[in-house]
Amino acid sequence: MSNTPTSRPRLAWIIMLLAPLFFSSNLIFGRSAVEEVSPFTLAFIRWLAVALALAPFMLSEAASLRAVVRGNSPRLLLLAFLGMWVCGGCVYLALQWTSATNATLIYTTSSVLILLLEGAFKGRPIGLRELAGSLLAILGIVTIVLRGDIAALLALDFNAGDLIIMAAALAWAIYSILYRAPGLQKVSNTAMLGLLATIGAVMLLPAAAVEWSADATLPSTARGWGSVAGIVVFSSLLAFSSFQFGLRSFGPSLAGVFMYLMPPYGVMLAVLFLGETLQTFHAVGIVLVMGGVILATFPVAWLRQKLDWR
Repeated sequence: MSNTPTSRPRLAWIIMLLAPLFFSSNLIFGRSAVEEVSPFTLAFIRWLAVALALAPFMLSEAASLRAVVRGNSPRLLLLAFLGMWVCGGCVYLALQWTSATNATLIYTTSSVLILLLEGAFKGRPIGLRELAGSLLAILGIVTIVLRGDIAALLALDFNAGDLIIMAAALAWAIYSILYRAPGLQKVSNTAMLGLLATIGAVMLLPAAAVEWSADATLPSTARGWGSVAGIVVFSSLLAFSSFQFGLRSFGPSLAGVFMYLMPPYGVMLAVLFLGETLQTFHAVGIVLVMGGVILATFPVAWLRQKLDWR
């Protein structure tokens, strides 16, 4: 598929706008789930459930998947480790030590890391609009997480959890770039997600077993299991499927820019489902983030063509 703006169907843009919304749902469901479930156990349940749900799609493309596995085993193992182990169990582990504010501020650096890594290792030039839009979006994110008070930056307390989140942000950036390898494009996004979920669940099993041997906890309430179900459906199936679709349609750098929408979406979900209040700094941050995303992604060439600019 061509990556020119005019070649991307409207549905692709809609899906990429929804992807960060689905990822943001992890903040809502995960907030209650981690109170009842040990981190790597939660990640194992999450990806095992995704693998089982997508088993029919994997079976329907079994021959193609076998060919992909034969030719790309090291890459698949690395993708599952980065996307399911590091960005799964390690993130839940980090949230036991760090605040949601710190985690949000640090994790959003993954979009910038994607731009930098693609430029460094793939020779992709970083456009001026992409750079300016990214900086504007980062300013919006900082506005939200610091609650509009720059002095709050001095009060942030960075710890081991913050370092783990930083590692997860780097892992996600590498995952986003590696996923677009030509050898992985021979099967559908759904079947590929099922395969990675299966590998990820196997990788998470030893860590989960260690937790079980140390009296790990499982959900004990309907609310806890409901949160796990939400993580599986929205934060995993829909989030990863839509983002991986975006990686194929837009490329890692442009798809990564959309992830700047996670903090604004998180704020809106918290207002709707957690009863939190929308503050002025939220509105300012959302406007800055949206402006940055539009600046970085808007198809100027397409607009010029439509307006017949000379």
